[in-house]
Amino acid sequence: MDQKQQQKLRWGIAHIYASYNNTIIHITDLSGSETISKGSGGMMVKAHRLESSPTAAMSAAKRAAEGALEKGVNGVHIRIRAPGGHEGPTQPGPGAQAAVRSLSRAGLRIGVIEDVTKLPHGGCRKSHARRGRRV
Repeated sequence: MDQKQQQKLRWGIAHIYASYNNTIIHITDLSGSETISKGSGGMMVKAHRLESSPTAAMSAAKRAAEGALEKGVNGVHIRIRAPGGHEGPTQPGPGAQAAVRSLSRAGLRIGVIEDVTKLPHGGCRKSHARRGRRV
């Protein structure tokens, strides 16, 4: 075993919120209450239309990973979240895959990857869900 594998793993949680407008990477401790580092697509690019792009997500994830490694966290469990809920899309935006790949490349060990998108169960009527052909 080399030195990296002998080193004790300190785990954190990488919360990745990927919508079609932005991608936010937020690394916390295992309880989720203390922020270790964060980065978002809006912090990386000037144009609003580029905030959700995979390129912006990669550089945001790289920035968040560097901050985590600086503070001694070298392994993360990943929680990917799309907007979801009552009206939002349940698929994560284009930056989610790029962010995961970038966290791995930055030197963080990756544990569990899970989807924590909020899904409606019952609740209110959707505002635009009409059925059939409107003439």
